[in-house]
Amino acid sequence: MKLFHSSFDLSSVRTIIYHLPDGQTLSLKTDGIEDYLDFELEFGHVCDTSDIDGVIHFFPTGNA
Repeated sequence: MKLFHSSFDLSSVRTIIYHLPDGQTLSLKTDGIEDYLDFELEFGHVCDTSDIDGVIHFFPTGNA
């Protein structure tokens, strides 16, 4: 089962930051979890700054 869509180039991604509806964030290191990532199943907006700082920001629907 994948969690995020593989159309994103994850080679330069080190961290995924979920911006939760209550204002908090959840940071996930991508070391070893790349095979489980599939953004296609998620609803919301993605801000890919991985070329700059190695981070993908995910804003779930209702918090985007």
